[in-house]
Amino acid sequence: MESLSDTDWDVVISGTGLQQSLFALALSRSGKNILHVDPEGYYGENEAAFSLQEADAWAQKHASPDATGIFRAAEVTKAEGVPSPRGYSLALAPQLIHARSELLNKLVSSKAFRQIEFQAVGSFFIFQPASADEALPTLNRIPSTREDVFSSTAIPVRAKRSLMKFLKFVLDYESEPQAEVWRPHADKPLAEFLGSEFKLDSTLQSYIITLTLSLDGNITVEDGLVAISRHLSSMGVFGIGFAAVYPKWGGLSEVCQVGCRAAAVGGAVYMLGTGITNVAKRADETTRLDISLSNGMAVKAKTLFRSSQIVPEDGVCVTRITAVIGAALPRLFEAVMEGSPTPSAIVVAFPTGSVSDDSGHTSEYPIYAMVHSSDTGECPSGQCIVYLSTISTASSKAILDAALSSLLHAASEGSAALEVVYKLQYEQLGARTPSLDTREDDIVTFGAPVLDLAFRDTMLQPVGQAWEKFIGKVGEIDAEYLVFEDREGVSDDDDPFDG
Repeated sequence: MESLSDTDWDVVISGTGLQQSLFALALSRSGKNILHVDPEGYYGENEAAFSLQEADAWAQKHASPDATGIFRAAEVTKAEGVPSPRGYSLALAPQLIHARSELLNKLVSSKAFRQIEFQAVGSFFIFQPASADEALPTLNRIPSTREDVFSSTAIPVRAKRSLMKFLKFVLDYESEPQAEVWRPHADKPLAEFLGSEFKLDSTLQSYIITLTLSLDGNITVEDGLVAISRHLSSMGVFGIGFAAVYPKWGGLSEVCQVGCRAAAVGGAVYMLGTGITNVAKRADETTRLDISLSNGMAVKAKTLFRSSQIVPEDGVCVTRITAVIGAALPRLFEAVMEGSPTPSAIVVAFPTGSVSDDSGHTSEYPIYAMVHSSDTGECPSGQCIVYLSTISTASSKAILDAALSSLLHAASEGSAALEVVYKLQYEQLGARTPSLDTREDDIVTFGAPVLDLAFRDTMLQPVGQAWEKFIGKVGEIDAEYLVFEDREGVSDDDDPFDG
């Protein structure tokens, strides 16, 4: 058997983030020599999921507020008597996946979905602060179906008609008559369009903007219509009462591991805890790269596909809190329709200006909280996880702390204070759009991650482009792009996605 140094590798992949892992999945039936390395000792890179012990170590590594790379300013606070640190799987960057997402289509066509357990994402709520009419803060569920709108007691009859008119419009927004209405306003703020064209008041506008999960709340008409149409058309695809799913045991981290596992079954060699220290070009026209690894080994490769730790100048920085709550909060996870599954995750939106910290600073951007029950496998029974995020500002850390307190106060309906058992706080930098750098013929770089709260299908474009570039270099292989037959001994019986 050849040693790693003696092997002529068709491709070396560096990093086990989502895009590299899907790329590895795409090559898993290619029959090519694949070496997949990662400088970290875990799978998932920017989409990783950690036990509490692993999260402690990760936070220590990324504690500096001036750190270069994707993560910085990480900090952990703990209550006394934290349970076993291995009973957790905290996601670094959780994203829900809509039922109409192309990612799910690719996981089905590649048969990788068999290794992933998906769970329903339930209601979307809007946080309302205490007021003269409400002594306690409240969480108002956003209606997202025709039945929801008509049964809502919070929306006046005339407003219901306007909202129904807009929802009908969205479901057919690509048709020529509807496109003539919105295209002249395509780059304008969606909220402005909702008010002028559909006479929706500020409350209903906030409902619609929440469904887009826009980080800055200033989404354009075109992007907003795409996002809302995806949400509405996804409703009921895999079951009654929900539009999105979440992979159990840590979200996209689980997808990363499944992609890498498929590549390993296909013959790829994996080396965690091993990074690349140097890349030199060779004169050899066949094997063009000499790659030095952090373990002192040197390998030869035709191509290198790697991730970028450089964020573009127009990128975005998000402040995040991951909080383990010492209560299950079952009221948040109630099934809202007869026959619908009990959701494992819900979303709470805090509109701009709805949260203030102790110094009087008010939230400048929307805040989103994804609340996960223990059914996600991310925490023990009797607890839940709250993932909060907002665009970073000078006061965003304190603002998120205030949002967490407000959410727990609203969820507990004024009963005894809920304990935050463990809290991980950090900043993450990312790009606004996915990219692939192919300027160097033999070295291809996936761009910085996009920090959406719902998986964006355009994240798959660099993976497809990487596949096409690889095929162009090595010639035709006996496999389609992420379309595979079952391996021997596996059938399509009881396929939950069939039909």
